[in-house]
Amino acid sequence: MELSFPKKPFRTHGGAAVPHRKHTAQIESVVMPAPAEVAIPMQMHVGAPCTPLVKPGDLVTVGQKIGDSKAFVSAPIHASVSGKVKAVKKIQLSSGGYGDAVIIESDGKMEPCPDLKAPEVTDLKSFLQAVHDSGLVGLGGAGFPTHVKLNVPEGKTVDTLIINVAECEPYLTADNREALEDSANVLDGVFTVKKMLKLSRAIIAVEKNKPQVIEKLNGLLAADSRNSDHSVGVLPLKATYPQGAEKVLIKACTDRTVPMGKLPADAGCIVMNVTSVATLAAYLKTGMPLVKKRLTVDGGAVKDPKNVIVPIGTYIRDIMNFVGMKTEPAKLLIGGPMMGMAAPTFDAPVQKQNNGLLFLSEEESHIPEPSACIRCGRCVQGCPMHLMPTRLEEYVKARDVEALQKFDVMDCMECGTCAYNCPAGRPLVQAIRLGKGLVKAGGAKK
Repeated sequence: MELSFPKKPFRTHGGAAVPHRKHTAQIESVVMPAPAEVAIPMQMHVGAPCTPLVKPGDLVTVGQKIGDSKAFVSAPIHASVSGKVKAVKKIQLSSGGYGDAVIIESDGKMEPCPDLKAPEVTDLKSFLQAVHDSGLVGLGGAGFPTHVKLNVPEGKTVDTLIINVAECEPYLTADNREALEDSANVLDGVFTVKKMLKLSRAIIAVEKNKPQVIEKLNGLLAADSRNSDHSVGVLPLKATYPQGAEKVLIKACTDRTVPMGKLPADAGCIVMNVTSVATLAAYLKTGMPLVKKRLTVDGGAVKDPKNVIVPIGTYIRDIMNFVGMKTEPAKLLIGGPMMGMAAPTFDAPVQKQNNGLLFLSEEESHIPEPSACIRCGRCVQGCPMHLMPTRLEEYVKARDVEALQKFDVMDCMECGTCAYNCPAGRPLVQAIRLGKGLVKAGGAKK
């Protein structure tokens, strides 16, 4: 059935009016010189970790595969600098956990791997193989292997591709700059995915607080002969949080609801981050896999906030020195302030799925003491998933796994809207995470 392009976004539930603080939106990205050393983790994705394919003393070049796995849900890993493998060892990651990493001493030449060439794509099978070989994962933060996402399960019908340019988290502008600075690859990727998966339409979803992106992509699409049927278009969205969350975005773009516990494909949609689709297009042209990442570096401790393009595996401390600090950061967040995670060390490396580093000042890091719940209901009103966060918090305290499952704790996407809206400052997201842990330990819902 032929699908029409939505004239305006559909109504979504809940959310929060967070401050935008997009300080770096108008600043062109800067490429950081090759660092002296990188540490490339062997797991930067959802799924099985990779096994190192190199050993200390080996010489490597940019784009050379240095880690891989035979598991379907995994993604190969490539060298981001040229140089010599110094070590293969466990390191502490920004999550606080430890994992294997390949340490490469850079020769400063950034010499590309001589074996790289554009993949030959003739059908869906060769396309999905190329996506796998690119090492691409969801670059919006999820880290889900893209070749798995694009492999639509048998029996499911997908007709709509949604490109996520919402970037609703405060501070973050990396996707905004990707859409402006790499627009041609964005559209090439959109048309390629739409063609290979035989989709009816592609909706590029952009919040209205990014007028330059809307204007630029609309202009390019108007002059693009591939869009004579107008099946690809830009849909301006209301600038609200969490507009960029997958299930919220699907509702806003299609008026479809992803059932509890199900995936976007169950609503006939595939959602891709804008940087992911541009990276895929670049790989199909050059054969250069995912080896670099654009990051928004901001926060009260940063001297000169900007978007920086760095080799994957660059130490966060090196980025601090490159950008410059005006004061010692009190806290480092990986990602935005709503869904980002506090990092325990500045010596962790940048990973594929990272899109922002927020170095917060002492004042920004202050967390007020929570008080008793006043039953105002703002957490329930704001929850885009129609959950009841305070009730879930109570069930966590009671360690009532059955009740946690009954009230769908596993469907919480941890957007933080409930905690942001709570006037009592209740740590609701932390409680829900504990609840998820209890459910996992107690077994899945039957």
